[in-house]
Amino acid sequence: MNRSCFPVQYNDQFYKDVLAQKSDELSKFAYVNGFVVGSVCCRVEPLGIPSDGSEAPSVEAGRMRLYIMTLGVLAAYRGHGIGTKLVQSVLTFWGDNQEDPTASEDATTTPTTEDKSKTKFQKAMKNVDEISLHVQTSNEDAINFYTRRFGFVKGPMVKNYYKRIDPPDCYVLYKKLR
Repeated sequence: MNRSCFPVQYNDQFYKDVLAQKSDELSKFAYVNGFVVGSVCCRVEPLGIPSDGSEAPSVEAGRMRLYIMTLGVLAAYRGHGIGTKLVQSVLTFWGDNQEDPTASEDATTTPTTEDKSKTKFQKAMKNVDEISLHVQTSNEDAINFYTRRFGFVKGPMVKNYYKRIDPPDCYVLYKKLR
């Protein structure tokens, strides 16, 4: 999917990291008639990680950002709302995890290791304050998609963010979730 949609190639470590996060809700595919036509891949990271290459800002301990690493839809399927549904699914997942994950736990049952892992992830999602991504400066379609459909703000330009594509510069797009 990524090779078909993006001008950059991701190394094996990228895919290993995606699998290691163990969240089906942050990395998913879109299908039409059984064929993959789109995908989104996100991660949760500390908010203090600078997205523009500058020194990390001072932030409240434990605050997190939902970072969209990739969002792609095959060219023949663009304009049909697939990308919108993928981004919306991530935002819905964030919203669903703003409730207390321990509120509905039954005190008579012992949580499994999987339950504990899920609860830990849900607690991390409660600390997510922002969603962001990088987009190549020449990709007006993507900039318009995020800013017009989802209210993202075009932040600073990062010079030479991309190493093997032209133009190498990107914008940081972000949206405050609280």
